[in-house]
Amino acid sequence: MSDASELDAVVDLLDDEYARAILRATSVQALSAEELSEQCDMSPPTVYRRLDRLREHDLVAAQQQLDPDGHHYEVYTACLSRVTIDLDDGDFDLDVERTDQDAADRFTDLFETLQ
Repeated sequence: MSDASELDAVVDLLDDEYARAILRATSVQALSAEELSEQCDMSPPTVYRRLDRLREHDLVAAQQQLDPDGHHYEVYTACLSRVTIDLDDGDFDLDVERTDQDAADRFTDLFETLQ
């Protein structure tokens, strides 16, 4: 990716302490917004704002969960693996490596959450 606005957006996100906290926490395990709020010591609106921005740039993914009461909620997992910024002849080039599960892995994860 070499789009300047994408570069600015990703750099701004990684410069944000709340976004980094969410990425760190969700790189260990999938967490709900409520769990992120508690674990990262931030208000729910702050969590949701950062999650929206992180999802917009495919740095976190959401997955639907079913709780024992039959209600649905989402859990979030970091998709970010590596960010590389190169400078060549006055131009920045952004490369974001994302974790990528194949369809079989996603199905297995979904099946395991339903058990």
